Amino acid sequence: MKKKLLSVMMATTLSFTMLVGCASSDSKKEDEAVSENSDDATSKASDEADTAASNAQEESSEEEAAVEAIVLSEAPATDLAGNEITVPTEIDAIVSMSPSSTRLLIDLGLSDYIVACDTYSYEYYGDGLAADVPQYDMMAPDQESIVALNPDIIFTTGMSYAAGSDVYASVREAGICVADIPSASSLEEIGESITFIGACTGTSEEAELIVEEMNDTLAQIEELASTISDDEKKTVLYETNTPTADYPTIYSAGSDTYIGEMIEKLGAINATGDQEGWPSLTEEDAIAINPDVIISTDMFTPDAVDTHLALSGWENVTAVANGDVYLMELSNELNQPNQHVVSAMVEMAKYIYPDVFADLEDPFAVIAR
Repeated sequence: MKKKLLSVMMATTLSFTMLVGCASSDSKKEDEAVSENSDDATSKASDEADTAASNAQEESSEEEAAVEAIVLSEAPATDLAGNEITVPTEIDAIVSMSPSSTRLLIDLGLSDYIVACDTYSYEYYGDGLAADVPQYDMMAPDQESIVALNPDIIFTTGMSYAAGSDVYASVREAGICVADIPSASSLEEIGESITFIGACTGTSEEAELIVEEMNDTLAQIEELASTISDDEKKTVLYETNTPTADYPTIYSAGSDTYIGEMIEKLGAINATGDQEGWPSLTEEDAIAINPDVIISTDMFTPDAVDTHLALSGWENVTAVANGDVYLMELSNELNQPNQHVVSAMVEMAKYIYPDVFADLEDPFAVIAR
């Protein structure tokens, strides 16, 4: 359903672009013909006609802009952080300050409405945005510059408030709607954020289709996972980094994270499921766990898998001995809480239980970034 929906959006956009392009080309040919074959009087008349046409075109453009603005009949009265917000009845300028929101907005067909974003959003998804779109540090955005853009709504992330201060205080004071989306700790919360953004942008139907497809795949995963007996369950250690002499600490995902939830839904045992948040482990602690599978999202260590397999002291760890150490191709998808975490979950499933999930398909089929 989602693929069909996006195809229709893309087709509509392409048709509009081609129509404008053809009209522009025909106008240029007519201007050249007039210039070559008309005398002064005709040129004067042509200039007057061009002026009238230009005025009419400007009026038409204004009308088109008004039609193209997203008109909301209703919108959320509070954001996902519980703050009261007033979403404008018309939306034609959006600032997205997290990659997960930016990716979702693009998938909803709203890339043309994004007038600014965070630096990571542009790094990962800039090919889907305007080339000159302003970019800001999500932890310390230039509030004055954002206010000058006069956006209708800004979608922020809980990470922006990690230091404890409101880095959008001046933006709020300017009367701009700031919609806070706390960092999701569960798959359910990810679905809620998708629904929320859809409700704020007039794309509720499209957002609900995404959530429905996401939940359908999760149900399929749980059904397949139910066939795994207790004695077949594997212990999985998720790592954000590969331990080195300079940085020996390993960071993982605990019980109250959506990544930990994903591991358990796959019928596996989260090696750090007895801890909360993002626990840190020494190499000794990790080795003592003796995981059956190691899943890594380390994008900084060259040849992360081979490096891990060659670590001294890990030779007898089951995952290392069996070569079951994997670097996620969809690391961004796993770390950015939107519907594409399901894409990463499908990849993870095939690493942990390749036979059980051999026929599982990714409903959002993405290319590794």
